[in-house]
Amino acid sequence: MNQLHRFFLAILVSLGLAAGAHAEGNPADYRLGAGDAIKISVFQNPDLTVETRVAESGTVTYPLIGAVQLGDLTIAEAELAIASKLREGGFVQRPQVNILLMQVRGNQVSVLGMVNRPGRYPIETGNTRVSDMLATAGGAMPSGTTGGGADVLILTGVRDGKAFRKEIDIPDLFINSSAERDIPVAGGDVIYVHRAPVFYIYGEVQRAGSYRLERNMTVLQGLAQGGGLTIRGTERGLRIHRLGTDSKVSVLTPEKTDRIQANDVLYVQESFF
Repeated sequence: MNQLHRFFLAILVSLGLAAGAHAEGNPADYRLGAGDAIKISVFQNPDLTVETRVAESGTVTYPLIGAVQLGDLTIAEAELAIASKLREGGFVQRPQVNILLMQVRGNQVSVLGMVNRPGRYPIETGNTRVSDMLATAGGAMPSGTTGGGADVLILTGVRDGKAFRKEIDIPDLFINSSAERDIPVAGGDVIYVHRAPVFYIYGEVQRAGSYRLERNMTVLQGLAQGGGLTIRGTERGLRIHRLGTDSKVSVLTPEKTDRIQANDVLYVQESFF
C-alpha cells in the first residue's frame, strides 16, 4: 500500500469515527404529534409524495392505504408503518419510505406563570425533561418588586389516560442533581411557576414594604430585610398579623427565631421611652 492510499484510508477512518461519535451523541428521536406537518415520499414512486398534517387523532390519510396511525411514533417507526401497509396491500413490493418533518406543531409544552419567556414550546427530542423546558422559557423570574418566581413549579398533564399533577422543587433539580424529580415531559403538558410568597413589614423600620419570603425565614431575618429598626422602634413592640384558614386575622407576639409565613404582616411599634 503506497503513501497515497494510506492517506485516503486515514481520512476515511477518521470520518467514520467522527460519524459514529456524532450518532452516539444524538438525542432520542422526535415523536410525531397532532398538528405536525410532514412530507411523505416513496423512492421511485413520485405519485405517492404527499404533504400533510398529523390529525388530532394521530392519524394521516395516505394514498392507497387510507388512514395510518403515526401519532407518538418516531420518524423511523412512521416510515416503517407506511412501508408495511404498502407492502401488505401489494401496492409497492419493496417500498423505501422517507418522512421529512416540515413543521413542528404537536408535542408542545406550555410554560406559564412567573417565567421570563412564557409560551408554548415544542418537544424537540424524546427525552426532554422539566429542566429543559424551564431553561427554554428563560427560567423563573428573579426577585424584584413582584417577588419573582417561586421555588416550586407545578407540572400537569395526562399520563396513561389519567390526569397527572406533580409539584417539583426547582433548586433541588440542580443542587442535588435529582434525576428522579426531573421527569420527562409529554405533549400537552403545562408547567406553571407561581409567584413567590411574600411577607409585609411596616411601622418603625428603615424600609417598609413587601419582600420575598425565603425558605425557613425567621422574624429576625425578616427585620433585616426591612433594614432593621429605626431609632424609635422597639423589638418588644414587634407583632405579627396572620390570616388564618377561617379568614380571621390573629395578632401574635413572636420570638425572633420564629418562622415567618406567607402573607404575614410584621409590625414594629414605636417605643414610648
